[in-house]
Amino acid sequence: MSIRLLVFDSGVGGLSVLKEIRRRVPTADILYVADDAAFPYGDWEDEPLKAHVVATIGALIAREAPDAVVIACNTASTLVLPALRALHAIPFVGTVPAIKPAAETTQSGVVGVLSTPGTMRRDYTRALIRDFAASCHVRLVGSSELAPLAEAAMRGEVVEDAAIRFEIEPAFITVEGRRTDKIVLACTHYPFLLDRLVALAPWPVDWIDPADAIARRVVSLLGLTEAPDAPLARGTAQLTSGKSWPPALLPVLARFGLEPR
Repeated sequence: MSIRLLVFDSGVGGLSVLKEIRRRVPTADILYVADDAAFPYGDWEDEPLKAHVVATIGALIAREAPDAVVIACNTASTLVLPALRALHAIPFVGTVPAIKPAAETTQSGVVGVLSTPGTMRRDYTRALIRDFAASCHVRLVGSSELAPLAEAAMRGEVVEDAAIRFEIEPAFITVEGRRTDKIVLACTHYPFLLDRLVALAPWPVDWIDPADAIARRVVSLLGLTEAPDAPLARGTAQLTSGKSWPPALLPVLARFGLEPR
């Protein structure tokens, strides 16, 4: 029997996580929900956002009865996972900044973290730095514009190089002659700009995208068998606003086996 997954994000960035889940478990029955009614999350205050996400996901669980929920959003995951796990018996897989692997692999000891303002100010993020990157110089950069820029690019809109460069340049620093060599993509929207990020970077760095690690966690936690050559199951995608999906995004959804609801 196919497993039913709810994959939730503030927008379409979570498709970067869904892509990796699809690659490992193409037969999963997936409902992708983009909370466009509340996008972007990075500008919300913590308590109103927590209440909103907990209520929204709770209503989705009641209606859709998923076997597990993947929160494909750093800003939400660093805030709501304990509350959701206390309320619901099903498994939850979150998305948190990949600070640990960045700290373990940096050669210069200088790491950048590109996030939203919400993720940047979370105690959870600070705890990850304290626990796993205490010996590194970590530069946190909370951009309120990069996720909307990624969404615009995915809709086929023109996004100027200068706009992207302005958002990422603060993550590139030099500390006592050592330059940033790892940058954590701490928002699931950002991998969709990766080609642009590489081209616009002041110097070459390793960009760390946690999507594959999240997919591996889904497989492990749920005891699934990977079957990358199996036929792709059809899934559905919906917007919390009740609006129709933008036509420019329909081919993107189709590429991941999703039909608009």
